[in-house]
Amino acid sequence: MLWVKAFHIISLVCWFAALFYLPRLFVYHANSTDAESIARFKIMERKLYRGIMTPSAIATIVFGVWLVSYNPSYYMHAGWFHAKLALVLILLGYHHACGRLLKKFAEDRNTRSHVFYRWFNELPVILLIAIVILVVVKPF
Repeated sequence: MLWVKAFHIISLVCWFAALFYLPRLFVYHANSTDAESIARFKIMERKLYRGIMTPSAIATIVFGVWLVSYNPSYYMHAGWFHAKLALVLILLGYHHACGRLLKKFAEDRNTRSHVFYRWFNELPVILLIAIVILVVVKPF
């Protein structure tokens, strides 16, 4: 179980690193005006989303489900776990939203400013704080 937990945490760290970095790339991309920079950001965003972010999200979920399988009756009756699952679902929605925004940038259809992406970048921070507190403190 400790190996599964370790790999769950490693996957989570990789996923969040990408969730923090991709919107930051969007900030810079939205500010770019020259074709060379725009082309570079498109490549970086695509590789980050497909090569790191999505595989890390899948691994996080797989290892998380595996952890739950060790003691499902405990987790299914723990209030903190239900709250954590709700936040993970929101996080998956955020991940999907990043994918949609990535597609808009790839098609040169972005209409949002760098300021929007600076604010958009803050949501995973809030979710990470809440998830860690739920898992460590188990307040309910």
